[in-house]
Amino acid sequence: MAQSASAVYRTRLRQMMAPGRPPTRAATPPALPPGHTLVLPGRGEIFIRDLPGPTDATPVLLLHGWIASSDLNWFGAFAAFEGERRVIAVDHRGHGRGIRTTESFTLADCADDAAALLDVLGLPHAVVAGYSMGGPISLLLARRHPDRVRGLVVAATALTFSDTAAERWRWRGLWLVHAAIRLGLGDRLLRRLAADLGGLDPTFEPYTSWMAGEFSRSHPRALFEAGRELARFDARPWAGALGVPAASVITERDSLVPHRRQRALAALLGATVHSLPGADHDVPVTDIASFAATLRAAVDEVDPRPAAQPADLAVAAS
Repeated sequence: MAQSASAVYRTRLRQMMAPGRPPTRAATPPALPPGHTLVLPGRGEIFIRDLPGPTDATPVLLLHGWIASSDLNWFGAFAAFEGERRVIAVDHRGHGRGIRTTESFTLADCADDAAALLDVLGLPHAVVAGYSMGGPISLLLARRHPDRVRGLVVAATALTFSDTAAERWRWRGLWLVHAAIRLGLGDRLLRRLAADLGGLDPTFEPYTSWMAGEFSRSHPRALFEAGRELARFDARPWAGALGVPAASVITERDSLVPHRRQRALAALLGATVHSLPGADHDVPVTDIASFAATLRAAVDEVDPRPAAQPADLAVAAS
């Protein structure tokens, strides 16, 4: 059963303050598509993972969540698309190996970065999938660059993240997290968080040290500013007018983004719902196979793959 949001925060505080450190192992990464950096003219240097795929299928652009990186959020999902679609996953500003800048983090800048990336790659459009914070970025991309979005898949995300008094007070505590990270307590938390998550899915357990290292790539100031942006985000006045084919992956036991909030977004978008009944917000790590299969089904629904041609069928039968 999922914990309440307040219980999650209490657990993380105990992990941060606990003495000692959990056992560690070599920081061996999982199998990942080729990664490289690209310069976005006038914007900065960006890091992407790029899984090759057939040219007759719409590519997929993956937008990760807050505090994560493209590798952390999507490492278990790439294989579901192998041989079927090209998949590009990007590190957002200040996250992972994303753009470093003295400017404040904004969700709109991340959306514009994604559009600029498609330009540099020579891709006219993509199916855009956004997880958690990636959801608002995907919505802004569809709003600001509608010709670039062939379809939307939103997962574990919402129209707004600060709708109640309790949520608003929780976001006001961001400065405490920021201070703790700067004092070095964040590394201890990340090691313990990785160890905890590694015990939930044996597929991921060998990569717990790698996960802790990936978390530490992100810039504390950018994480703080990204949280502040999420607290201010509200797509309710305009999301219903996007007019983009959409699907929603609902994490039904989500302790951070309640499923009713996710369903409100799906309803406003007219999105088909793909439910993960027992899933909490960390499902990309704790139930890797189910998340990957559901994500692929949602992508194929908003943009069906071309039907196999007779010649293709003959080759498959031989």
